[in-house]
Amino acid sequence: MKLNVDVLRYLSKDDFRVLTAVEMGMRNHEIVPAELIDRIASLKHGGTYKVLKNLLRHKLLHHDSSKYDGFRLTYLGYDFLAIKTMVNRGVFTAVGRQLGVGKESDIFEVQQEDGTVLAMKLHRLGRTSFRAVKSKRDYLRHRSSYNWLYLSRLAALKEFAFMKALEEHGFPVPNAVDCNRHCVIMSLVQGYPLVQVKQLQNPATVFENIIGIVVRFAEHGLIHCDFNEFNIMIDDDEKITVIDFPQMVSVSHRNAQMYFDRDVECIFKFFKKRFNLSFQETTNDIYGSDVDTDETDWPCFSSIPKTAGFLDKELAASGFTRNDQDDIEKFIEGGIEKDANSEDEETDDEDVSELNDTNVKSLNSLRLVEQVEPSLSKQEGEYEDGQKCETGDSGSEPQDVSDKEEENQPVNENDTQLMKRIEKQRRRAIAAARGGRKSLGTRNSYKDKGGKSLHNSKIQKQLSNW
Repeated sequence: MKLNVDVLRYLSKDDFRVLTAVEMGMRNHEIVPAELIDRIASLKHGGTYKVLKNLLRHKLLHHDSSKYDGFRLTYLGYDFLAIKTMVNRGVFTAVGRQLGVGKESDIFEVQQEDGTVLAMKLHRLGRTSFRAVKSKRDYLRHRSSYNWLYLSRLAALKEFAFMKALEEHGFPVPNAVDCNRHCVIMSLVQGYPLVQVKQLQNPATVFENIIGIVVRFAEHGLIHCDFNEFNIMIDDDEKITVIDFPQMVSVSHRNAQMYFDRDVECIFKFFKKRFNLSFQETTNDIYGSDVDTDETDWPCFSSIPKTAGFLDKELAASGFTRNDQDDIEKFIEGGIEKDANSEDEETDDEDVSELNDTNVKSLNSLRLVEQVEPSLSKQEGEYEDGQKCETGDSGSEPQDVSDKEEENQPVNENDTQLMKRIEKQRRRAIAAARGGRKSLGTRNSYKDKGGKSLHNSKIQKQLSNW
């Protein structure tokens, strides 16, 4: 959708209030009901519906009445919310021409109050050219449901974090200025995409610098995963700048070596075809590559030391697990690394001990059931005899209690409480032995509420009246 910022001048505070209300409602609604928008916006005299009509005319909202009357934000409405926030912060004051269009984003020029020109990147995931985001990107992580606007926001946050960290470590990346929603503001790179460059004064030097950047990324624990001539900017002095970072992964990723070799292969292929760089004729077939390179020219992923920094840990890059974090903390503290065999033995011992504990618990619960049931029957018999004595039968005496029961607990007035405790312990033990499942009798005990029992009670009442 084309960004027309002229409409932004004529939008009032109420318009942005309703847009914000729709955005808040989309946290748990795909289509936000009109009543909910009115409740969140809280405009006087029912002015929400008039504002909704105005926003629909400018295509900032989409109306859907298939199931109920509701609205959702469009990318243009999301753009206006992000731009309005940036203007209020004083990040920029004007929006200029469009610089480029990609499969995931649009880039525009913006100008600050002092005349400095910056670049504004608006992430637009969900286009027909690139919808396999769930399988090709790790924005979702553990989430199952998603919204394209929400995914765009996650991509912008991730790119902003990577740019900030890489800039602090001296990498040739744009300067990250600010981020809001799906919008990232960065410094404007004075140069051209490498794919548009036909000639270079020192192609071998540029090639070595680019390969050196790939190796430095790996030394700091990161892999670009989309390192090609489209994401490399070069200026008139042949200075390199790398762009586009949302897809970066950790060197601990299960496919890290494949991504690394693919990035290197893209650079080798491009420089061989475009600038006719010759490499020594030795076959080095990596993942079906047809590029002939020398072993000394092609960087080996396994031989790169990963100790220059742990940016994948700091930025929680994809593939960096908690086990890797623990290993790094041990390495920093100077702990001694253990052999793999000893670690396997320790884990096996822990698993065996856990299994033994669970088996002992289950056996104890079964024994408790066996002990409680006979004792319970004996105690019930004693309790009945005790009641007979209290009613006044002189000839009847309480039965002798076994020696074992006399040692544990004598018969007294608190027998009812004791019976309740034993019954409760018995139920818990049986439930533990069965694995916590309820019996069929308890589940169906109240199934006949208001049925035959109620009908029978009515019949008995009528008979008693007769």
